Amino acid sequence: MTRRGTNISLKSYEDIFTTEEKRQETGEQVVMIPVNQIHEFKNHPFKVLDDEDMRKTVDSIREYGVLVPVIIRPDGNGEYEMISGHRRRYASILAGKKEVPAIIREMDDDTATILMVDSNLQREHILPSERAKAYKMKLEALKHQGKRTDLTSCQVGTRLRADEELAKQTGESARTVQRFVRLNNLIPELLDLVDEKKIAFNPAV
Repeated sequence: MTRRGTNISLKSYEDIFTTEEKRQETGEQVVMIPVNQIHEFKNHPFKVLDDEDMRKTVDSIREYGVLVPVIIRPDGNGEYEMISGHRRRYASILAGKKEVPAIIREMDDDTATILMVDSNLQREHILPSERAKAYKMKLEALKHQGKRTDLTSCQVGTRLRADEELAKQTGESARTVQRFVRLNNLIPELLDLVDEKKIAFNPAV
């Protein structure tokens, strides 16, 4: 039996902007965008799998539609780049939907990277390779922003190093963040073995 609201189980940074009240405050509106006009975020680190959760999401979308809008940004070429909602877009395609409800938001590359990572890190199951790539991308974005903490969810005025700032946001230690980032130095074949739990985390680092 399909669980009502499967595709709205989202506990993330994105939730801040999903209520009608919040959208009115920010002046944002939900519009229907053709799925073929939205492409993946560049170097998206999170895998979109045809697993049991995806099948449940497809069933939910067939019955109820996409209940939480995706977040996209204009790509400058008349189409859009996905920031948050890769799984919902893919599930919509499998469900035969031609359009998805979307919030279009103008943002620079660093802000887009941070939102993309934050909206995915709250997922229940994240592979070590996904976390490693996501931490690296967000770390680089935070470094680019420098002291412009107004573009992040950190407290204004913080002078933490980028890795300490990321650790504070994720609840990890700065050392753990650094260790995950180091996994990116592995060749893809070895990183796959870490995901498959054939190589333990510490030896991999």
